[in-house]
Amino acid sequence: MVQENRSEGFRKYGKMDSDTIEGVSISYQENANQNSSSTKYVMACAIFASLNSVLLGYGGKTSDAIGRKWTMAFAAIVFQTGAAIMALSPSFTVLIVGRIFAGIGIGFGIMIAPVYIAEISPTVSRGSLTSFPEISVNFGILLGYVSNYAFSGLPAHISWRIMLAVGILPSVFIGFALFVIPESPRWLVMQNRIEEARMVLLKTNENASEIEERLAEIQQAASFVNAGKYEERAVWHDLLNPSPGVQRMLITGCGIQIFQQITGIDATVYYSPTIFKDAGIQDEAQLLAATVAVGFTKTIFILIAIFLIDKAGRKPLLYVSTIGMTACLFTLGLTLSTLGDGKLGIGMAIVCVCGNVAFFSVGIGPVCWVVSSEIFPLKLRAQASAIGAVGSRVSSGLVAMSFLSVCRAITVGGTFFVFAAISALSVAFVYKCVPETKGKSLEQIEMLFQNDRAWEGNEVELEDMEHKHLMQSSES
Repeated sequence: MVQENRSEGFRKYGKMDSDTIEGVSISYQENANQNSSSTKYVMACAIFASLNSVLLGYGGKTSDAIGRKWTMAFAAIVFQTGAAIMALSPSFTVLIVGRIFAGIGIGFGIMIAPVYIAEISPTVSRGSLTSFPEISVNFGILLGYVSNYAFSGLPAHISWRIMLAVGILPSVFIGFALFVIPESPRWLVMQNRIEEARMVLLKTNENASEIEERLAEIQQAASFVNAGKYEERAVWHDLLNPSPGVQRMLITGCGIQIFQQITGIDATVYYSPTIFKDAGIQDEAQLLAATVAVGFTKTIFILIAIFLIDKAGRKPLLYVSTIGMTACLFTLGLTLSTLGDGKLGIGMAIVCVCGNVAFFSVGIGPVCWVVSSEIFPLKLRAQASAIGAVGSRVSSGLVAMSFLSVCRAITVGGTFFVFAAISALSVAFVYKCVPETKGKSLEQIEMLFQNDRAWEGNEVELEDMEHKHLMQSSES
C-alpha cells in the first residue's frame, strides 16, 4: 500500500517536531533563561501558523489545483525550512519564525494526508489505512521523547539545537516516497484523467471486478466538479449555507475534531513534564524518562486501533476511548489534588497519563481523522476537511496557550477535572452525532448523511435505516 509510505514519513516528522519541543523547552529555558510564557508562545505560533495554512491552503484551492500528492510535497518543504531555521536560530525571535514555518507545513499536511488516504484506499481497509499515519504520529512522538532523553546530557546550548535538527532527517525518506506513490484517483477524475485514475485503482484494489463500478461511482460524484468549470465560491456557498445533509456532516466532522483537542490530549502530551513535576518528580532525567513511557504507550495502543478499526468499527472504538479517557482524566485530577508528591502519587500520575494517551490512541485519536476524511462529498471534501481542521487547530491553540495559566489559577488537578467533564460530554456527542461508517464506500456514506429519515431516530434506527436505504437502491 504505497499511500502508507508517504503519509507515514510526513506525519512522523510533523509530530516528532511538536513533541521534541517539550525537551527543547527544558534545555532552551536553561540556556536562554526563558520562562514558561516563552514556551506557550512557541507552541501557539506553531498551532496558529498551522491554522493559517489551513485557511490559505484550502481557501486558495491548493490541493484541488495541484493535487493531493504535491500539496503534501509542498507541506514537507515548508516544514523542513522551518525545522532548519529553528535548529540554527541565533535568537528567540528567529526560533519563533522557524516555528511558524514548521506550523504552516504541519497545517497543510494534517489536512491533506487523511483526505489523500481516504480517497485512494479500498473500502474494506480504508479505516485502517486512514488511521495508519497515527502510527507515524506516535512514532514521531516517541522519537521526540527519546531524542530529548538521549541529548539531555549535552551542554544546554547544543542539546536543544540537535533535538530540533533531528526532525530534518525524515525528509530523505519523503523525497524517495514522492517518486513511488500515485495521485488520488478521485482528484484525477476531477481533472478528467480517467485512464490514470483507472490505473491507480488497479494498483490499490485487490478485487479487479469492482474497479469499474468504483470508477463509475467516482465519475458520477465528480460530474459537476470538473476543475475547469467548478467555481470556488460555489463550494463555500454550499458550506456557509448548508443543506440539512451537509449540516450534519459539518456537525459530525467539526465536532469530533474539536472534542479530540478540548479533552486535553495536547496538554497531556506537550506539558507532561509539568504534570509529572507537579506529581513530585524533580530530577530532569526522570522527567524525560517518564515522557518516554508516554510515547511508548501511545505507539503500542495505536497499533491496536489499526487492527480493530475495520473489524470492530469506528463507533465502538470511540465509546471505549471517550469513556476510558474520562475515567483517567478524573483519576489524574484526583491524584494531583489529594495524593501529594509521594511515591503513590507519582505512580498514579504516570499510570493516569499513560492510560489517557492509551485510550486516546485506541479511539478518538485515529478515528477522528478517519471519520472527518470520509463523510464529506467529493466537491466539498478538501474545503470541509479544512473547516474541521480549523476547529481542531483553534481548540489546540487555546488549550496550549491557556493550560499553564489555568493550572496556576485552579491547580493542575483542577484543570484535569475540567478536561474530564469535557470528555464526558464527548461520549454523548459520539452517541448522537457520529454514525458507523465501517465497510461503506465514500459515496454510500454521503447518501447516509443526505437521508433525513435516518437521522430522526436514535442510534440503532440510524444504522437500520442506512441498510434499508442501501438495499432499496440495489433492488432498483
